[in-house]
Amino acid sequence: MSQEFREFVRKVGSGTHTHQDLTRSEMHRAMTLMLTQQATPAQVGAFLIAHRIKRPTGAELAGMLDAYAEWGPKLPEIAAAQPVVVLTQPYDGRDRTMPLSPLTALVLASAGFPVLQHGGERMPTKEGLPLVAVWQALGVDWRRYSLTQVHGIMATIGLGFVYLPHHFPQAEALVPYRREIGKRPPIATLELLWVPYQGDYHLMSGFVHPPTEQMMRTALTLRGVAEFTTVKGLEGSCDLPQDRTAIIGCGGRERLLLKPQEYGLGGANIPLADGLTQMTAVLQGECVPLRTALLWNAGFYLWRLGAVENLAQGIHQTATLLDQQRVAQYLQKLVALANGT
Repeated sequence: MSQEFREFVRKVGSGTHTHQDLTRSEMHRAMTLMLTQQATPAQVGAFLIAHRIKRPTGAELAGMLDAYAEWGPKLPEIAAAQPVVVLTQPYDGRDRTMPLSPLTALVLASAGFPVLQHGGERMPTKEGLPLVAVWQALGVDWRRYSLTQVHGIMATIGLGFVYLPHHFPQAEALVPYRREIGKRPPIATLELLWVPYQGDYHLMSGFVHPPTEQMMRTALTLRGVAEFTTVKGLEGSCDLPQDRTAIIGCGGRERLLLKPQEYGLGGANIPLADGLTQMTAVLQGECVPLRTALLWNAGFYLWRLGAVENLAQGIHQTATLLDQQRVAQYLQKLVALANGT
């Protein structure tokens, strides 16, 4: 048993009226003790469920990110004209709506914006479809590559994926606790903010509940992250919805309320099963339902990243990239490069 970690459990697990928030440095130390398995399984489980009940603070999330920055993998900086775009999604995946970010990543990369994603396999508590499975369906199995190979692919073509089971086994070892405690621990929020990259980047992070967004903003500000975007997205991802107004935070400066109906792109969100069968068609420029979702998402991100002057132009540019087969050609190059690595 770790006496040091026992004190952290006591602080966060003392009840509604007597619990104490950890400082950023204390949370950094607590996360380190979990990653290095110096805390016992009983202590880790107790801490994670108590911390969920208490709710993390922005300073605690910053401390957790400090530990991930210290112990996790870091892709070296690549030579690129634009900061790397980091598109995140809850690690426990999707079970209702189509994950759009891999397709969005292809559009952005074909327009000259390098993109990085990260994640693992099906994960408690949701056990939804993970991003790595969507990429596999597109012809790229990111499970195969070492971190050095991922860096090589990213440096060559501008797209990469950090795969938790191989590239960060210390964090992967904490995954079974999610099933045992039956709830998402605060680590799930941490994963939306983690950036395993050493160069300049622009983080795109989704959220569900407004208090979570504020915690995220506080954590990123404490860590000196200037360029980030928060999206009240589909199932906690950074995918913009089509059935409601998209609520978007642009760092600490501005909030956007975007209505897809004003651009002719409103409607029902694409169901998971339907979206998976339409990926090839949408990349070939066909007018399947998935196309409107991709136009809405990639068009927004092109605008947010400064590639165009307004959202309508971003939507138009996305349509042009699809119709001219530039996104499909980019994917072919990525698949050829990845298979030759």
